[in-house]
Amino acid sequence: MTQATALSAPSDAIDRANDLQAPRDVTSAMLRGLRCRCPNCGEGHLFASFLKSVDACQACGQEIHHHRADDLPPYLTIFIVGHVVVALFMAAEEMVEWSMWTHLAVWVPVTALMSLVLLQPLKGTTIGLQYALKLGGFGGKSEEGE
Repeated sequence: MTQATALSAPSDAIDRANDLQAPRDVTSAMLRGLRCRCPNCGEGHLFASFLKSVDACQACGQEIHHHRADDLPPYLTIFIVGHVVVALFMAAEEMVEWSMWTHLAVWVPVTALMSLVLLQPLKGTTIGLQYALKLGGFGGKSEEGE
């Protein structure tokens, strides 16, 4: 990567990258993750593909590869989508007379689309939370043996 194409992070974020003693703000790290950006600097991309995270931030150098955002993002996605879709389904059922096939034609795509839209930002938010709380490898301790 050349200097011209590299993202530039604030100098304090570069100094803070991979520093285990630096204070980390939970809210800003989670919001940066929600935007699918590095939880440290907010500049670098968090994902190399749809759900594959980058090994390290290209802007500040913060290591990301050791996160453990495995089960929480899908759980949160199912929780949010389930509550929204069931509420909308029940409201639609009270207001209009649709056949079963019409309900299927509406709610299956809504459910699938909402799940796809929410999964990546929720994974980013989870990575940001782990970063801020120094969990999942962000605290410098290996969790392999635990």
